Amino acid sequence: MKQETDLKMMEILRILNSEDKVLGAKHISDELGKRGYSLGERAVRYHMRILDEKGFTEKIGHKGRIITQEGKNELNNGLIFDQVDFSYSRFQEKMYNVSLDISTAKGFVIANISSINQLDAKDIIDSVFEHGLAVSKNILYTKEDDVDYIKTVCGTTIDGVFQKNGIISRPSYGGLVKVEDNIPLKFIEQIAYEKTSITPLEAFSGKGNTSILDVLSSGDGVIPANFRTIPMTKQAHAKKILEDLNKIGIGGLIKMGKPGESVLGINVPEGMVGVSIIGGIAPLCAAQEDGYDLNIKLADEFVNYESMTSVDYNVKPVLSDATRKTNKVSFVFEKIFNWISQVTFDYNTFEGDIITNISYVDKQNLDESLEIIYNLYREYPHYFMGDKYALLDDKDGKVGIATICSLSVDGILTNNGIVSIPIYSGVLDIDKRQRRFTELISYKGSSVDPHEIFIKKDMCNIATKKGSSDRILASVHSVPYVARDDALDIFDSIGKAGFNFLDIGKPNQYIYNSKIDMYHFGYATAGGLNPIEKVKESGVCVDVKSIEKIMDFKHFETF
Repeated sequence: MKQETDLKMMEILRILNSEDKVLGAKHISDELGKRGYSLGERAVRYHMRILDEKGFTEKIGHKGRIITQEGKNELNNGLIFDQVDFSYSRFQEKMYNVSLDISTAKGFVIANISSINQLDAKDIIDSVFEHGLAVSKNILYTKEDDVDYIKTVCGTTIDGVFQKNGIISRPSYGGLVKVEDNIPLKFIEQIAYEKTSITPLEAFSGKGNTSILDVLSSGDGVIPANFRTIPMTKQAHAKKILEDLNKIGIGGLIKMGKPGESVLGINVPEGMVGVSIIGGIAPLCAAQEDGYDLNIKLADEFVNYESMTSVDYNVKPVLSDATRKTNKVSFVFEKIFNWISQVTFDYNTFEGDIITNISYVDKQNLDESLEIIYNLYREYPHYFMGDKYALLDDKDGKVGIATICSLSVDGILTNNGIVSIPIYSGVLDIDKRQRRFTELISYKGSSVDPHEIFIKKDMCNIATKKGSSDRILASVHSVPYVARDDALDIFDSIGKAGFNFLDIGKPNQYIYNSKIDMYHFGYATAGGLNPIEKVKESGVCVDVKSIEKIMDFKHFETF
């Protein structure tokens, strides 16, 4: 019942935030009805009084309520189980509201927006447009509150145009495509649009992920792209729409496959056609590569297409046709099953193999790194997956620091006949009031361990000053509830071997506001990379690697 109440209050906050004005109970009740919630005016007023008490809304006389800044923060960070579903629904809503008329080149398009501190980045951005590595030739520079912004057309606009013309377009993945000799080869990293609180291309928009400037200079590099499928019966219609969009300055097509043919390494179901389009954030990522400070937000708002200005743009990208055959893209979920199948650790004897993360530091930085880790463990042992570590020499003057990977627990349970599945990787906010996930990415549909993404995007904050909320890496695992008693016995035993657990739930109970399937219970573990993240935050250069090696537990020593 509490989760249902939380959902209703979150939806009330969404309504207040979307209209950004004082709203009364009747209006909110009507809007809730449109969204599938049956809540009368009296019930709405009851829920809003609770929101008032929490500081999320403010009553304005007898007119109604407005959302506060704290309410907006709660909307961003609150019910993460709701957010992972809402992110995909949000894209569908954006697609529906695209109103671009191809015949007149007028109407609303979805725009990516970024604040830009140095307008001389415009030269780099324009250069990317000139080479055709963008969705559209149109761009908009604006200024609000003394802050300069740049807006580019988002590739999801094309999905919206497809939808308006009766073509089912299903965005599936966003990620990074490798380019060689100007030829797009394959997706090398990708995340599914479903079951994630962070949009896929946003996950890969951080510094160090793309190399668009290298593509411009040498023809080799990595570019952002997204992928969707459409019915094969609509392929000819879709091609005609893309041709018409080209005429008004919207392009970005990387490849449209044949029915059932894999596209850039991604499998396509029978009867469907895969379509890959360059990410609309490509020009922004290029400026970021060149050292400019940008705050990129994807599919953030709608812009009148006719209000945007045109850049000298090759509508057909300079990329050559993606004709080379390539290996199929592999996903981390399938790799995980093979990793956990190699765990041989015996929970009675504390002997056998476990899964480890291994990250590398220069030998000269080893003592400093270990001191950072020791100090962190002394004060925050619950931030660690286990109380063990190991050192491995590397040929290139580096030393590997091995930590226990939480997938080891899935392997231990599996060896004892208990199905344990890792379902989410996330960022856990260690707030004084309550612990809760503020970001979650499903292991399904991801080609990379999500923890590496969170580290690259600097989304963690380990062992901050007193009074601040820490944000640590953590993961959520699911086990059938019928095996709970046996699992608890194993948890108790491996706890004596140094394995740690953040939380062990009851059947059907949420874990730090992360949803668990019916007839299952969940458990949460700290990420094995938390100590490595702390080393990184302390200014030590470290090469972070997760799920890296099977190692014998006997090689580990206690902190």
